[in-house]
Amino acid sequence: MSIGTVLNVLRDEFPEVTISKIRFLESEGLIEPQRTPSGYRKFSAGDVERLGHVLRMQRDHYLPLKVIREHLDAMERGEAVPLPVVGRQRTAEDVSARVEGPTVARIGRAELLAAADIDEDDLKEWESYGLIAALEDGAYDAEAVTVASLIAELGRFGIEPRHLRVMKAAADREAGLVDQVVAPLKRHRNPQTRAHAEARTKELAALTVKLHAALVTTALGVRLP
Repeated sequence: MSIGTVLNVLRDEFPEVTISKIRFLESEGLIEPQRTPSGYRKFSAGDVERLGHVLRMQRDHYLPLKVIREHLDAMERGEAVPLPVVGRQRTAEDVSARVEGPTVARIGRAELLAAADIDEDDLKEWESYGLIAALEDGAYDAEAVTVASLIAELGRFGIEPRHLRVMKAAADREAGLVDQVVAPLKRHRNPQTRAHAEARTKELAALTVKLHAALVTTALGVRLP
């Protein structure tokens, strides 16, 4: 089947599924359709069945894609594996509490400096440009280590923090677009629907990052390894 035919088959049960969604699941290793000599995807009945399992476990159990992939791979190997309990045994109160009070990995200022191998002056300068910001309690999201390390690496090529403000502005606009898409889910009265907003946010974030990278490499006329 072509990807368009697969979309029509799945939409009876999953009306929100899109071609972009199917391609995204392929890029994440959830399915591996064959390709024609001209590069078109050709899906088997097994591919469609696997897609249905993936979409069902996302919708009904809010399982991460990595967990879903490992579970389905184990099933295909003939292993008797129970459905992972991540999300399956949550009560509505559990889900509601998770939505209202999400927890994130946090680190202190000294830990950030050590992990990114930077000094206090560097961090203060980057904060002045809005590239890194502390949370309300003064700690930092663990992702700040990645941001700091990348800023430092770009600095070795002569790219100064003030040059990166345009990247920060673009990232904020992209985040705003994603937030606009998932906002109706976040405002939903059903706590499980609100919890689903987190999974949708991660999926959209991954797609925007891939698109951003593709646009930059296209503009530069290069290919990333």
